[in-house]
Amino acid sequence: MSSQHLPQSVHPVDKPFAFVDVETTGGSATTDSLTEIAIIRFDGQTIHTWQSLINPGCRIPGYIERLTGITNSMVVDAPTFADVAAHVQQLLEGHLFVAHNARFDYGFVKNAFKRAGQDFRAHMLCTVKLSRRLYPQYPRHGLDQLIARHGLHMKDRHRAYDDAHALLQFWQLVCAEHDPAVLQKTVRELVARPSLPAHIDPALIDALPNSFGVYVFYGENELPIYIGKSNRLRQRVLSHFASDHTAPKEMKISMQIRRIEHICCAGEVDALLTESRLIKERMPTLNRQLRRQKDVFTWQLVQQSPGLWVPVLLGGNDIAIGQGQYLYGLFSSARDAREVLSAIIKSEKLCKATLGLEKVRAGSSCFARQLKCCEGACVGQESAIAHSARLMSALTSLKLRDWPFEGAALLREGSLVHVIHHWCYLGTARDEQELEELLSDGKGDFSRDTYRILVKHRDKLVGVKEATLALA
Repeated sequence: MSSQHLPQSVHPVDKPFAFVDVETTGGSATTDSLTEIAIIRFDGQTIHTWQSLINPGCRIPGYIERLTGITNSMVVDAPTFADVAAHVQQLLEGHLFVAHNARFDYGFVKNAFKRAGQDFRAHMLCTVKLSRRLYPQYPRHGLDQLIARHGLHMKDRHRAYDDAHALLQFWQLVCAEHDPAVLQKTVRELVARPSLPAHIDPALIDALPNSFGVYVFYGENELPIYIGKSNRLRQRVLSHFASDHTAPKEMKISMQIRRIEHICCAGEVDALLTESRLIKERMPTLNRQLRRQKDVFTWQLVQQSPGLWVPVLLGGNDIAIGQGQYLYGLFSSARDAREVLSAIIKSEKLCKATLGLEKVRAGSSCFARQLKCCEGACVGQESAIAHSARLMSALTSLKLRDWPFEGAALLREGSLVHVIHHWCYLGTARDEQELEELLSDGKGDFSRDTYRILVKHRDKLVGVKEATLALA
């Protein structure tokens, strides 16, 4: 630690600052670790500096070594964060935690304390937000832009002490260029507001309605990174940023997000269907689960002989969802379908040979029977009827619902009408003309997530004939 005393200078904030910068093994605060930390404390007159390499307890990736200049050999004899945690806590206590993209540095420090068995909390000030507020005429506020724009002294970029010292220089310059009362008000506002990602304007959050809707997070180059839905839109969006210190996906969102777009919806079903459609259209990078739900496979039970039912795997256009009985499960791949059926066969001691899934000579036992894992349908110890009944019972939870209407059905939400046929979403109508066009066209794509949405809200469906009579 070193100290430096300056002539009395302007520091129009009640709390002293702790300018913090960390270097890490990667971008996830919950799975990556610190490799270096620097803390520069400043109260307007005295500067205290402290820095240390940190042994992360794992190898530093090659691209991180090249970026920071911190190599594995440099940290092998360095203290772990647990070794210095008490000292770091002491240095930061009573200070405002100041960093560039503060959520990143704060998230790593907080999680490092958590691994060391300690809790850490501090008020944060992000210098990206401070720069945006004080210098709105500039489009970019990254640390490289601040260094070039304000002539800040920098020796080793991407080393913790030099990056933290650049922030101290920036604050001293800000104090020289702005009225103390303006600075005090600005800092208080930035610290008091709910912590938002650096590139998100608080006014944009204030404009979000707290009702049903869908939100789209965009990253660099207007690429969608995440799409979600909620019945309380503003509250849901804020929840992403409240948990980003512990959840890897939320941290990725906070680091990548540049813009938010929202769509108001008429109700829960409208929000669910809109979310599903936009995810498939725009392919956001962090919505992997719904993005993959394109291929559909299901098991159909077919009567092979009196009393004997066997499963047949169907996929794609072969599936007539809602148009026949004995369809079980919606799977994204044939492999998933087979794995689920195999697990049921094993747990229920069903016979693969009887189901046509294993070839044996007539009258011979299947392999599972030899291991006493089959009730013996293959050798006549269990009747075909009993075997089929046990199979159907085991599949009950996976059974798909038949379509309960003769033709299409409508689901009303506010001023909108969703049109569905055989569990396929045909579209949403806002007036009689759009409704007639959707009904006459009658085309819609089937997807697993849409089926699950519609089945869950099946009690709200009304057949077109019944709906017409009700309107009359």
